[in-house]
Amino acid sequence: MALHLEPVRIPVPGGKVIEEFAGRVATGHNNYSVARMSAPAGWDEPAQTPVFDEVTYVISGEIIVHTEDGEQRVSAGAGILTRAGERVRYEAGPEGADYVAVCVPAFSEEGARRA
Repeated sequence: MALHLEPVRIPVPGGKVIEEFAGRVATGHNNYSVARMSAPAGWDEPAQTPVFDEVTYVISGEIIVHTEDGEQRVSAGAGILTRAGERVRYEAGPEGADYVAVCVPAFSEEGARRA
């Protein structure tokens, strides 16, 4: 049976808004998560070495993704894949960013393994 999904807002510091549509918080499962995020200009987060793969698709603005290989700028209409076990840090571009993240397995605060 199909399940209509309403986002669940997850509080985070720094002005970023997370609305989870599917995952541990919204639907109570661990195999994947889908969330829409809105980050203001200047937002960033600590580096992490997550236990999940993450596909990030930018709807508007830009995110800057820092890995051991360097920095990648991902603009509206493009996406990026980061792999489990890879050290990564995200920040919003000068205009902020709206984006969707899909994590496999589902995102968890513990699984992000932030520095």
